[in-house]
Amino acid sequence: MRTYLQTMYKLPGDNDSFTLGCLANLLDSSISFHFGLGKSSFKIHLGKKLGLIGEKYFFTRRLSGMSFEEEKVVYFLEKGPVCSGKMLELAKEMAEKRGIKSIVVASTRGATGAKASEVFKGCNVVVVTHSTGFSEPDLQELIEDNREKILSSGAKILTTTHAMGGIGRAVRRKFKTIQVDEIIANTLRVFGEGMKVAIEIVLMAADSGLIRTDEDVISIGKYDTAIVVRPANTQNFFDLKVKEILCKPLL
Repeated sequence: MRTYLQTMYKLPGDNDSFTLGCLANLLDSSISFHFGLGKSSFKIHLGKKLGLIGEKYFFTRRLSGMSFEEEKVVYFLEKGPVCSGKMLELAKEMAEKRGIKSIVVASTRGATGAKASEVFKGCNVVVVTHSTGFSEPDLQELIEDNREKILSSGAKILTTTHAMGGIGRAVRRKFKTIQVDEIIANTLRVFGEGMKVAIEIVLMAADSGLIRTDEDVISIGKYDTAIVVRPANTQNFFDLKVKEILCKPLL
């Protein structure tokens, strides 16, 4: 656990006061660092207590306040299918650690969906495809062989209107005027395409009743992005919470 402490200290005999902000690792009492302030020098010990040593004075304060948890975030130096194996490994580790039973996976042709349905067999796996007609009229891009693999592993397949690319996209194409759904989509893309997709498919799965909105899920966007998220329905979009980022490309 980590604790952030920010306290005002006034040194006896000194007219100056200063604000001390530090992160203390309560699991390691041996860490220390030094810094100078004016004519005085101080030594900070990080542990169950914090000691402040001035020229003649010693102050002790028990750490209290906010708690922190450290978790690993993996940033891929490449994008695309090459990352999918490691991404699924990280997602599996986190699902087991957090006891998460629902996994939402974006998969256009079904390769990632098929892999995920095998890795997470026994979980509530929802593979979200492109809507039919996304790339050209009446075409569904999911490959039939992958569809069979996904279903045989016990996973579900969801094909529906994209939460951030439905009627608003039609307005943009017809009248050259961007709508709020695509403004949100393009804002999320500052974190990478996978982040936008990971959030969008959770909305779609919640709207279809395939995941609950009161339980965390792991959402996998494209080949290289995975997050822990508390879902929401599209109409309650701002109730959705991204709780942890497991991996994403280093943009």
